[in-house]
Amino acid sequence: MRVALVHEWLQAFAGSEKVLEAMAQQYPQAPVYTLVHEPAAFFGSALDGRTIHTTLLQKIPGGRRFRPAFLPWMPQLIETLDTRDAQVVLSSSHAVAKGVLTRADQLHISYVHTPMRYAWDLTFQYLESMRGLKALARPLVRRQLHRLRQWDVLSAQRVDHFLANSQTVARRIAKTYRRQATVIYPPVDVDRFDAGREREDFYLVVSRMVPYKKVELIVEAFAGLGLPLVVIGDGTGMTRCRALANGRGHITLLGAADDAVVAAHMARCRALVFAADEDFGITPVEAMAAGAPVVALGRGGTAETVVDGTTGVHFHEQTASAVAQAVTTVEAEYASFDAQAIRNHAQGFSRQRFQDEISGYVQVAWEGFNR
Repeated sequence: MRVALVHEWLQAFAGSEKVLEAMAQQYPQAPVYTLVHEPAAFFGSALDGRTIHTTLLQKIPGGRRFRPAFLPWMPQLIETLDTRDAQVVLSSSHAVAKGVLTRADQLHISYVHTPMRYAWDLTFQYLESMRGLKALARPLVRRQLHRLRQWDVLSAQRVDHFLANSQTVARRIAKTYRRQATVIYPPVDVDRFDAGREREDFYLVVSRMVPYKKVELIVEAFAGLGLPLVVIGDGTGMTRCRALANGRGHITLLGAADDAVVAAHMARCRALVFAADEDFGITPVEAMAAGAPVVALGRGGTAETVVDGTTGVHFHEQTASAVAQAVTTVEAEYASFDAQAIRNHAQGFSRQRFQDEISGYVQVAWEGFNR
């Protein structure tokens, strides 16, 4: 079967792009269709050198640099992608990719990372974040989001089968589109982590410092606990985290670091601490692949990936006190965590497992489509 891959935009090699890369490895002849493409961001990946089809946004001056400003036009732009040579269209969607146009004789399977959260469950938080002069644009943004929701539901009817990256996202799909989705967890490169290193006393955070990641809550909790904490990552929240850590020698803010540094810290840390409400959350699985227990929010993707009491400890409120209580539990029960058992659990999220499940699902769906 001739397969085409569709993704919103290719400008950074983040979580959803790693899913697309795994799909591209599984279907090496499949062309890729996207709104805009920055080749340098994918040098050395399975997407490097692949045939990439883009839209008018690629050619518009400032289109790539100011891509978010073009959100109201993205539904129309995604519909300009011509995938008619494909028999199977496999879209990787967190915004508009699932809206690509297909014919009745084409099978469209959409792997959904999440329905557009800023248009649905995070609408009010998104509008509240528009402050200062941006707040004047709220009425216009409300209208745009309303139209985007209408298109989002309409375009969902074009999809033959939905896949979701977690049960959390499957529930959002059912609520938003009134469609059922099969869960296939995303790929994690578990083999690049070492679970055999001797563990040290420090706790670890690996995260972008953006508001929803709640890194400052973790720093605040450890400021009170007095336990060693290493934070890897950078972003708008760094100023707040520096203020909370000021004068506390047990808290180290490393800033951004490459994959090798992250892997080395995961292999040695006492535990990873993760406070974000994620659709899936690759970082906790990576830490478990390194044999580290995870202190994680007990909702969203980490409620599914981190087994409370076995591979980590859940907390249920995004507060510093809830984080501190969970860390205290880890300290009291640390001897019960087995690094190899934790790694074995993480192996269930491997890249090979993902590729086998995706290809198997596509094959069965294609056979059923042609009966």
